[in-house]
Amino acid sequence: MKNVKIVAVAAMIAALACGSAMAGPSGQINIPSTDAKGLKEVTISVNNNARFSTAADAGSNLFDVGVVTGLLPYEKVKIEVGADYGTLGFPATKQPMTYNAKLATAEDALFTWMPAFAIGGYNLGKVAPATAPTISNAQNILYALTARTFPKVGRFSVGGYSGDKTALVNAAGNKDNTGVLASWDRTISEVSDKLWLGVDFMSGKNGDGEISVGGSWAFSKQITLLTGVTFYNESVTGGKPAFTTQLSINLP
Repeated sequence: MKNVKIVAVAAMIAALACGSAMAGPSGQINIPSTDAKGLKEVTISVNNNARFSTAADAGSNLFDVGVVTGLLPYEKVKIEVGADYGTLGFPATKQPMTYNAKLATAEDALFTWMPAFAIGGYNLGKVAPATAPTISNAQNILYALTARTFPKVGRFSVGGYSGDKTALVNAAGNKDNTGVLASWDRTISEVSDKLWLGVDFMSGKNGDGEISVGGSWAFSKQITLLTGVTFYNESVTGGKPAFTTQLSINLP
């Protein structure tokens, strides 16, 4: 019986230490942004989250392919929806499909210096228990964000999130499903309009809580590659630091 309990605890930790990589809605590195797709704009993303460590407690690698598109023909108010197929290196993901949706308004939409706003959800789907082997990517995270861009400084975003209390838990297995989202990002036009840098933060000691730094380069209007490093707030639930690559392909 003692061995059974040990195996069960180990499986629980393996299930928790899956971390996340940004897919789904238009985002920063690992959290959403107030950006959204316009009508007929389609982006396909291919994301990989690879651990720097190969230790047994490092956590799973994550590979995700997603698509997102806009639904409204307006510049100041946009709605986007999308879907993702993600797999964890170990244990195998049994419920890989998740969905996302966002309503966003642009900066200065109604008056000068009005901030941008966004509300939405991502990793939406049927949540499975946080124990192997029924790992699910679904966390049903709902969020609200506001953002403002300042000349020469960049854009600052802040907001909050709430997710499923059985999917977002701490190392003890207790719910840890609410928290803060924050980020800074800027196009480094002094070097090139193709270069973007960003930092984002998600509070919580659940599997998603993290701070990430990264940058992207737009090879063309269709192809952008982002690379970055993610440090999780709690290694038991989030795992060891990871290197993320995110390839975005805009259609047409």
